[in-house]
Amino acid sequence: MKIHEYQGKEILRKFGVTTPRGLPCFSVDEAVAAANSLGGKVWVVKAQIHAGGRGKGGGVKVAKSIDEVKQYAGQILGMQLKTHQTGPEGQKVRRLLVEEGADIKKELYVGMVVDRGTQVVCLMASSEGGMDIEEVAAHTPEKIHKIFIDPATGLKDSEADDIAQKIGVPAASVAKARVVLQGLYKAFWETDASLAEINPLILTGDGNVIALDCKLNFDSNALFRHPDIVAMRDLDEEDAAEIEASKFDLSYISLDGNIGCLVNGAGLAMATMDTIKLFGAEPANFLDVGGGATTEKVTEAFKIMLKNPRVKGIMVNIFGGIMKCDTIAAGVVAAAREVHLSVPLVVRMRGTNDDMGKKILKESGLPIISADTMAEAAEKIVAAVH
Repeated sequence: MKIHEYQGKEILRKFGVTTPRGLPCFSVDEAVAAANSLGGKVWVVKAQIHAGGRGKGGGVKVAKSIDEVKQYAGQILGMQLKTHQTGPEGQKVRRLLVEEGADIKKELYVGMVVDRGTQVVCLMASSEGGMDIEEVAAHTPEKIHKIFIDPATGLKDSEADDIAQKIGVPAASVAKARVVLQGLYKAFWETDASLAEINPLILTGDGNVIALDCKLNFDSNALFRHPDIVAMRDLDEEDAAEIEASKFDLSYISLDGNIGCLVNGAGLAMATMDTIKLFGAEPANFLDVGGGATTEKVTEAFKIMLKNPRVKGIMVNIFGGIMKCDTIAAGVVAAAREVHLSVPLVVRMRGTNDDMGKKILKESGLPIISADTMAEAAEKIVAAVH
């Protein structure tokens, strides 16, 4: 689960990380009121969407008067902001963050993720703040410094100080950087985050260390422990089909292709998508109905897939273990009838009760194309679509 920058900064402040003063705004009038409330002579008007690269897309503006705050807020609110993370369609801006200006002397980068190799939290830091960290990793990897944090001790003073010095924090500001780094680690650990990123972390003219931006993502499996974080969820930023699928306990992710996939098991779903690509087409979605799919779940899965206007055919690939093939077959037939299926449908099922399942499909009277292997199913749906 993702949250907005202003929400991430609220969390960081609870853990002692210094951020600029700022206020979230949902209208131009609120942006003007926020700037007046903050005072000063310079404000930053920032689009709030769940994507990076907002500045390059025109979603971050520095205002040097209240009139400019009003002007920029009017320009950014409601705009379809396109960045390298939104895709070509962009994301509509519905929220703003208005912040006080900052005296930026140097921009740094710090981020934390769980490292799968060592199975601990990895702190990454670089002197190259304000840039895409992927670019730094590709072109100057020696400028990225890492610490693998022992969960028994947390981020030690010596480790924090060492990495601060390596990324160019002057001696007089190392203690302040330590507070930020240790606060970021505590925030990451205690909120069950999957990503915590400050880019840029800035050094100011008077030696302060401030989180100028913030990105926090959370492990969805741990959200039951954090109702306060769940309350920050912005459904406007999420795919409507994925939200609908989650209500029925379906694992669904929208993709750009034209062949809908309904599969049981995440590994088989990924293999199914690979097979479709192997035969020259593109999957329209990842959809794992899980081990306990009911007729209702299968029907809802069909409805969700068919809401996508790009879907020109559907491939069902079921391995019957816990999930019995006759149950899926009954669900497929019921779903096809309810949604008045008008696109080609290929079904491949193997395993528990697959003979019964195939019989149900055959006797349904529906134009369902059967296949015995995954390759045959992919070949048939690609041929039917093209």
